[in-house]
Amino acid sequence: MNRRKFLKAGGVGLAATTIAAPAIAQQSPTLNWRMTASWPKSLDTIFGGAEYFAKRVAEMTDNKFQIRVFAAGELVPGLQVADAVQNGTVEMGHTASYYYVGKDPTFAFDCTVPFGLNYRHMNAWYWHGGGREVLDKFFESYNLISMPAANTGAQMGGWFRKEIKTLADVKGLKFRIAGLGGTVWSKLGAVPQQLAGGDIYPALEKGTIDAAEWVGPYDDEKLGFYKVAKNYYYPGWWEGQANLALYINRQQWNKLPKLYQQVIEAAAAEANNWTLAKYDVDNVPALKRLIGNGVKLRAFSRPVLEAAYNAAFALYADYAVSNPKWKAVYEQWKQFRENELEWFRVEEWNFDNFIYSHRLPAKS
Repeated sequence: MNRRKFLKAGGVGLAATTIAAPAIAQQSPTLNWRMTASWPKSLDTIFGGAEYFAKRVAEMTDNKFQIRVFAAGELVPGLQVADAVQNGTVEMGHTASYYYVGKDPTFAFDCTVPFGLNYRHMNAWYWHGGGREVLDKFFESYNLISMPAANTGAQMGGWFRKEIKTLADVKGLKFRIAGLGGTVWSKLGAVPQQLAGGDIYPALEKGTIDAAEWVGPYDDEKLGFYKVAKNYYYPGWWEGQANLALYINRQQWNKLPKLYQQVIEAAAAEANNWTLAKYDVDNVPALKRLIGNGVKLRAFSRPVLEAAYNAAFALYADYAVSNPKWKAVYEQWKQFRENELEWFRVEEWNFDNFIYSHRLPAKS
């Protein structure tokens, strides 16, 4: 082929390429979805994580896929996100699945289970340990797609007006707590209350409740709990991590182009890492500020922890007998947890404990 013919043929090829790219882009529909969250706007880490997710979806689709994020109460109450997405009132939601254990305790596995997994374990279970598959089968019956879209890491144990020294101090305690943690506390004699984030402070201030937990220092400071309760307990044994979910109406998900489904998954994974990283940074100075404001850090006693641990696994065994959906997830989850703990005891636990037992050498 001579040079002129070659260039002409190449030019046609290049022109075809430049025409094809916009043609492909034009095949992507323009969509405007709504996402309702379980969080107030003041919580710039978890509500901010929902906004970050929506921003990344828009950026990755050249602004063709727009998602408007609504705070708790703007469209529906914070604890009704699952219903709103399930029945199609909105296309998406950003929430914590353990808010819906009243529907079925199996929801808790998608968020957190007392004395269960830490963030590393949860991430491994969901992506490579079979968790995604067993959870998707469960959520299918609720017309929902669920995927990780934020994580808090391990949480604090909450704010108490009075000290909790023994199990006797738990009796009759009105404690704001969500998920199966509340069920376990009730086994110890407490009276769990489930309230959305924005409703906790007024209840604690008025004495309607005796104690409350939320996430950790950064969010808890913003919500002002230290002003009305000075005893700040750890660890939050019911939340070794808390996976916050992106809910999508299953019919709407199935209508999406494959490209948009992949964008949602990628943006959700980014938001998951963004949120956890932000908490790990912001909790440090927030805890120092809280202590400066007179907060007393207190650890749950070993007897309280042991009693809670035993009550939790007795509860899980009971559910496995009475609830087939729970059993289907629990048996798989339990074996995964046991295997992971064997590995983490060997390497991660020993490394962490050695590091935490040392401070940096003094500067000369």
